Amino acid sequence: MSARALSVLKEVDTVAGYTTYIDLIRDLVADKNIIATAMKKEVDRVKAAIDTALFGKSCAIVSSGDPGIYAMAGLALEICKERQIPVFSPQKDRSNEHALRVEVVPGIPALSSGASLLGAPLTHDFACISLSDLLTPWKIIENRIECAVKADFVMVIFNPKSKKRDWQLRKTMEIALKYRDKNTPVGIVKNAMRKSQDVRVVSLSELADADVDMLTTVFIGSTQSARYRDFMYTPRGYSGKYTMD
Repeated sequence: MSARALSVLKEVDTVAGYTTYIDLIRDLVADKNIIATAMKKEVDRVKAAIDTALFGKSCAIVSSGDPGIYAMAGLALEICKERQIPVFSPQKDRSNEHALRVEVVPGIPALSSGASLLGAPLTHDFACISLSDLLTPWKIIENRIECAVKADFVMVIFNPKSKKRDWQLRKTMEIALKYRDKNTPVGIVKNAMRKSQDVRVVSLSELADADVDMLTTVFIGSTQSARYRDFMYTPRGYSGKYTMD
C-alpha cells in the first residue's frame, strides 16, 4: 500500500471493506470500528461507510490494490451523487461548508505490482480488461478483448476465473490466438506481494490450462513482448533508433 494509505488507516475512526481485504490489515486496524461484508455486498458497505461519515466519524473504505481500479471509489461517488450528498475533494478548501470531504487515496494496483514481479511487460501501450461479467455483459467484454488484441496491446486481465465462472479465460485465449503466435509470452501472477505469491510465464497456447483464480492477474503479451531468462518484457522501440550492444 502507499504511504498515504497507511497514514489514513491510522487516522480514521472506522474502516469498511470486503472481509477478505479487512483480514489482510487486521493488525493495522485492531483499534478501529470495522464494517466488513461479504462478496456482492459492495453497495451495502459503501452506504454504511457514507452514513458513518455523515454522522461525523471519519471512515476509510479499503479496496485491494488501487481504490479507483475495479474498486470502490467510483461506487462511493456514484452513491453520493444519487443521494445528492454535498462532497468536496481535499484539493479544495471548503472546510467551512456543510459537506463531506472525500479523498481517493492512490494505491498499488495488481497491474503494477504484478508487472514488476514479471519484469517489464507494460513498457509499451496496454489495455486492462476484467473478465467478470457480474456487472458487465460478456458480449461487451468479448468485444473489448477482440479490439485490444487486434490493436496489438499487451492485455492485463483481472478476475480471470472463479469457481462459477471458468470458461471466459479459455475464450480469451482463443481470441488472442487469432492474432498472436502460440508462443507469445503470458505472465501469470497470483497474490502479488502477499503470502503464497506465485509468478510464472507460460506460452499463450498454455493459458487456458494454467492455475489461475480471482487473486491472479494475467499479462498477455503483444506481438513484440519477449522473455529473457526469468523476465517478461515489452520493448518500447529503442532498438529501432539506437544501438543496443
